[in-house]
Amino acid sequence: MKIIKRDGHIVDYSPDKIEEAIKKANMEVEEEDRVSDVQIRNIIKYIEGLKKKRMLVEDIQDVIEMRLMNLGKYKLAKEYITYRYTRELVRRSNTTDLSIKELINGESEYWNTENSNKDATVITTQRDYLAGITSTDITRRFLLPEDIVKAHDEGIIHFHDMDYFAQNALHNCDLIELDDMLQNGTNINGVMIEKPHRFLTAMTIATQLITSVNSSQYGGCTITLTHLAPFVRSSYEFYLKKYKKRGFSKEDIEKYAKEDLQKEVTDGVQTFQYQINSMTTTNGQAPFLSVCMYIGETDEYKEELAMVIEEVLKQRIEGMKNEKGVYITPAFPKLLYVLEEDNIHPKSKYYYLTKLAAKCTAKRMVPDYISEKIMKELKINEKGEGDCYPCMGCRSFLTPDRTISIGNIAKAKNYKEGKAKYYGRFNQGVVTINLPDIALTSGKDMDLFWKVFDERLEICHRALQIRHKRLSKVTSDVAPILWQHGALARLEKGESIHELLHHGYSTISLGYAGLYECVKYMTGHSHTDGGKGRDFGLEVMQHMNDACKKWKAEEDIDYSVYGTPIESTTYKFAKALRERFGKIKGITDRDYITNSYHVPVFEEIDAFTKLKLESEFQKLSPGGAISYIETPNLENNLSTVMEIIKFIYDNIMYAELNTKSDYCQECGYSGEILIDDKLEWYCPNCGNRDHDKLNVARRTCGYIGTNFWNKGRTQEIKERVIHVDNKDDEE
Repeated sequence: MKIIKRDGHIVDYSPDKIEEAIKKANMEVEEEDRVSDVQIRNIIKYIEGLKKKRMLVEDIQDVIEMRLMNLGKYKLAKEYITYRYTRELVRRSNTTDLSIKELINGESEYWNTENSNKDATVITTQRDYLAGITSTDITRRFLLPEDIVKAHDEGIIHFHDMDYFAQNALHNCDLIELDDMLQNGTNINGVMIEKPHRFLTAMTIATQLITSVNSSQYGGCTITLTHLAPFVRSSYEFYLKKYKKRGFSKEDIEKYAKEDLQKEVTDGVQTFQYQINSMTTTNGQAPFLSVCMYIGETDEYKEELAMVIEEVLKQRIEGMKNEKGVYITPAFPKLLYVLEEDNIHPKSKYYYLTKLAAKCTAKRMVPDYISEKIMKELKINEKGEGDCYPCMGCRSFLTPDRTISIGNIAKAKNYKEGKAKYYGRFNQGVVTINLPDIALTSGKDMDLFWKVFDERLEICHRALQIRHKRLSKVTSDVAPILWQHGALARLEKGESIHELLHHGYSTISLGYAGLYECVKYMTGHSHTDGGKGRDFGLEVMQHMNDACKKWKAEEDIDYSVYGTPIESTTYKFAKALRERFGKIKGITDRDYITNSYHVPVFEEIDAFTKLKLESEFQKLSPGGAISYIETPNLENNLSTVMEIIKFIYDNIMYAELNTKSDYCQECGYSGEILIDDKLEWYCPNCGNRDHDKLNVARRTCGYIGTNFWNKGRTQEIKERVIHVDNKDDEE
């Protein structure tokens, strides 16, 4: 007989455990209330006589209680029930206690590799993780129904960010309304922050605002340099007055003012870079920040914006110094560069910025590229106009629905009537569905596949509704920087954020993972085949979009399909699939599953074919998606980088290039740090394997990771094929 435990695991039946449990209860009652050894054996024989192939552990315990009461041993039955309850509490608490012990002692592979941008040995990170362990425990025991917890544990779904869910006030990612806060003033910790008069001051305040905002949420946030450009002009006007007052000629006034302005822009950008990378949020890490560079976002301040963009790119190319004083690739901020008519052609006015961006990408892996052309085809607002705007964090894109007709529900001071609003909007959270699990559960029965798919979608739907309901109880007082002082809204004290959760103002995400494995199992083809596999893959994607559309119409909540940036979960899902279905070649035989709709990392394909193919699937992932190509070191091959950038502009909304720029502190090697067959990182020059003396930067899920990864993600990184040939420029 097999026993099904509470967590779903199946173990062999053991009569000794039954005997031990009854005897322990026996010792807690008077002698006349006890059962004899013979009676205990009879209870065991009764259970075995049921001739069940499988039994739930709870059912066995119910049988024991019934048999004890049939023997008239009511006090013993009561004691056994108490023992059973106590063991349940111990079982649950021990899980939490063990997690805390492993974290503090540095014994857990999970915590040490849970997030490639967090160092689990550092006190600030441990404090965040300790709070997260408590939150997860509360979430599992009190806040989520058992079937959702069970689905999460079995890898059928992933309920993201349980470690923050106990606090009902926390949301996922957002676009910070920096313009409103800087132009109209704000407040941090009760201190009024008035409008700055200089660029350097604005950049300093911006870092403080970003850190404060990021500490009040758990996802990534994004700002745009457009909101900082007006302060460049303010500084220039300051210097003009300064030299005019000193009686300089008009020519010298402008000359010296421009020199001083350039120095201030350089200092301001440097301050911003250092602040963002040296500050620590309440999450125990640097702010998860993306910075948008979009010339077309402003008409009045294009020249000032171009000046700032140029300096940001130049300083990012240089990098930041490590402990040895060597310039390396920093993880933050992530840079987003919008490709547009004004910068994509050799004769375009700002083409020089795109060439600089290409150089930066080849050296430091950023910026990532948003095509204004393609985005405006996909993101159509209520007026029928295409919009272009950055993602929240690494890949979450808002929908343009109803942001015009709902009016100024955020009470922003910079609201413009009749114009779609994006900054100040946010995401409520994510629940991800495991697509390969649906396929494997169906056993290739197509009718069963769609039936199971709908059942799993409904589990995700209920889980997302729970996320929404938690946030719906929040008032503006819980995070004044977000809801009262302009980052997301300017609500009154005590005012509910309820309206901001509806009408398309914020999104909530149905994530998905493993489209490749799902399609491969069901059809025998990759979704990259241009035929049967592709068609089925698109049908799967459309099915999720149809579900979100239905939920949205019924509830006025902006559900959206989201290509989840699973990091540690790719390993979790892979292990769960193997436990449930065994090792299936090409499906469950790796320690990871493929992210979202991506072409699997091991499939040979050229960069342009990959981007064009994935653009079809990106359209059906409106809540968030990013495509990438793997490249060798392209620092001496910028013409290829430019060719790829132009292809992105014409073909896909959002894409990035994954280059390599690592460093070994032991021998000074600069290049690609490699992974051996045992999934250990090492320097190819000196053999150094000490993680503390290796600087490695890899794109893991949209953001750059620099603190190494779990076994599954490391295997995925090792198996990534190169999509571009590397031939040096002949120029």
